[in-house]
Amino acid sequence: MMNSIAPGMILILGSLLIPFLRGTMAKAVALALPIISAVHMAMFPKDMVIQAEIFDFTLTLTQIDNLSLVWGYIFHLAALISVIYQLHVKDNMQDVSGIMYAGAAIAAVFVGDLISLFIFWELTAITSVFLIYARRTERSATVGTRYMVIQVASGVILLFGVMLWYKSTGSIMFGQPFT
Repeated sequence: MMNSIAPGMILILGSLLIPFLRGTMAKAVALALPIISAVHMAMFPKDMVIQAEIFDFTLTLTQIDNLSLVWGYIFHLAALISVIYQLHVKDNMQDVSGIMYAGAAIAAVFVGDLISLFIFWELTAITSVFLIYARRTERSATVGTRYMVIQVASGVILLFGVMLWYKSTGSIMFGQPFT
């Protein structure tokens, strides 16, 4: 059952629990999530693939290989360091956004198709904007809005590239040769 959950999803879904918790319990959950997620990732067998069918496309939500595992461990370590660094901060929006951002980045490392990459790319964009907005100042609102425009533009460019790739190869999978 747990091997059907893509790496990073424990962080994404687990971060949604934090607003319902208070004080030490919220911070304990935030601290535990990267550790649980890293252990979960480590339990995946090599060459594991998790796929889902959506709108006649086969999305490869997880494709385990040595390179993705290296980056998965690095991102989990960064997520843990980030949570430790923000233990003194009493702001659920920052906790949720930071952990969800890390989960989306980890999930993006393991995808095997361009549509899944686009989805997790956009989730990292949205959560990073909320991290900027969490400062709750006029300057952070201005910077966050500017950053959101840049992120939306990057998502549009990525989506355009996905469409060009699909038109050229007939596939959304990574590694398809040009014809």
